[in-house]
Amino acid sequence: MEFEKMKEVIASVLNVDPEEIRMETTFTEDLGADSLDLFQIIMGLEDEFDVQIEPEKTENIKTVGEAVELLKAAIETK
Repeated sequence: MEFEKMKEVIASVLNVDPEEIRMETTFTEDLGADSLDLFQIIMGLEDEFDVQIEPEKTENIKTVGEAVELLKAAIETK
């Protein structure tokens, strides 16, 4: 499932427990991610799922759930 793989990528980049990551988890407030961390997460997701995500679409991502939806859209248009 995308969400499980995604949790592993996020946990790896941010060095957090994957069990702490839920759909409503925010990257900055809950996980302490900064813009570089978010960039690394997006790059990791692109590699893991072999997709391209438009940079403009990633600028306003705040929650893991929003990232899941963006990833699903990228997979569908692949």
